[in-house]
Amino acid sequence: MTPFSIILLGIIIFVLIAFFRTIRVVPQKVAIIVERLGKYNNTLEAGFHVLIPFIDKVAYKHTLKEQAIDVPPQVCITKDNISVEVDGILYMQVVDAMKASYGINNYQFASTQLAQTTMRSVIGKLSLDKTFEERDTINSVIVEAVDKASDPWGVKVTRYEVKNITPPQSIKDAMEKQMRAEREKRAVIAESEGDKQAKINRAEGDKQEAIARSEGEMQKRINEAEGRAQEIRKVAIATAEGLREIAKAINEKGGMNAVNLKIAEQYVNEFGNLAKTNNTVIIPTNLADIAGMVKSVTTVLQEVKETK
Repeated sequence: MTPFSIILLGIIIFVLIAFFRTIRVVPQKVAIIVERLGKYNNTLEAGFHVLIPFIDKVAYKHTLKEQAIDVPPQVCITKDNISVEVDGILYMQVVDAMKASYGINNYQFASTQLAQTTMRSVIGKLSLDKTFEERDTINSVIVEAVDKASDPWGVKVTRYEVKNITPPQSIKDAMEKQMRAEREKRAVIAESEGDKQAKINRAEGDKQEAIARSEGEMQKRINEAEGRAQEIRKVAIATAEGLREIAKAINEKGGMNAVNLKIAEQYVNEFGNLAKTNNTVIIPTNLADIAGMVKSVTTVLQEVKETK
């Protein structure tokens, strides 16, 4: 291979390398900062771009996606002088690649440090108990502070989340005892409330039972009284109807003779029964005068009839 061929091959390789160095394909959500002769020239966004070889230079490359940056744990002093270890996650996004390149050396490190200092300031204003309750407040304060400071850096802070708030072991033990005592207290209160409610329910049940029993007894007596009244009324009506029928039968032809015969028959039967049940029998002087007795009863019936 001649020296000329070697030189020609070298020139071709050099041209190819220079050609490929001028071509830049930028992916989606990526921004490239181009410097021309050491000075900012432009920002390349997604797409195909051609640079001037040996003049244009890719100085910085930034992702435009939202980034989650872990904030390392740090010790903070609460308002009541308790040391707690706090860490979190900072979410941010580059909105201006040029500012992110020239506004600060390392925006991620700066944002993390600012989040930590703001965290110490916020925790110092809260008591230990409030630090667990006010997580949303802590997050919003840190986001506001870091976002305001990072505006010249071309970075937008979207949110901050506290991951862990870890107090010392002695404080954990004390909190555990306090929570245990609180749970026992709530259990005793709940038990007493349940017992109280049970007694109230039993008393109410006894009251309702007594009322129902008395009402039932009252209704029973009312029903019995009404039943007896109905019975007396029906017996009286039946007796009256029977007497009317008897009176009607006496007034008919041969009715008086039937009455006389019935009276005589009952007289004899009753006297015979009296003799069966007693050893001593008192015999009336006019025992044989049955006709006279019947006549007397007949006279009475006749007088009643005339009275009507």
